[in-house]
Amino acid sequence: MNAVTLAADYPLLEVFWTTFWIFLWILWFMLLFRIITDIFRDDDLSGWGKAGWMVFVVLLPFLGVFVYLIARGKGMGNRELSAARKSEQAFRSYVQDAAGSGRSTTDELTRLGELKNSGQITEEEFQAAKAKILA
Repeated sequence: MNAVTLAADYPLLEVFWTTFWIFLWILWFMLLFRIITDIFRDDDLSGWGKAGWMVFVVLLPFLGVFVYLIARGKGMGNRELSAARKSEQAFRSYVQDAAGSGRSTTDELTRLGELKNSGQITEEEFQAAKAKILA
């Protein structure tokens, strides 16, 4: 006779134990993918160095991951921080370029007219700056 396993036959401690192993399994794959990403992201490693680490991490995953963390773990954090800073700087630069100086064409022409009227710039400078603003 076939035994049917019901949810009621699966003790609570077994649920916790199974959940714990699933959590560790997911954590392991996240760590493995993070290390593989770091290997390919590192500009200091040569092609042979990247290939060597990949072979080590793929063929002997537990040993390879732990040795990589010991040997290059601090550099992983520095490379991640550097990439985050570059990304933030690129974003800020894009926002500043997209937003422009914050002044409208009318504001610029008004300021330029005031400079000309106060005598701080000549008529030729005024015309050149006006053409530049309107371009």
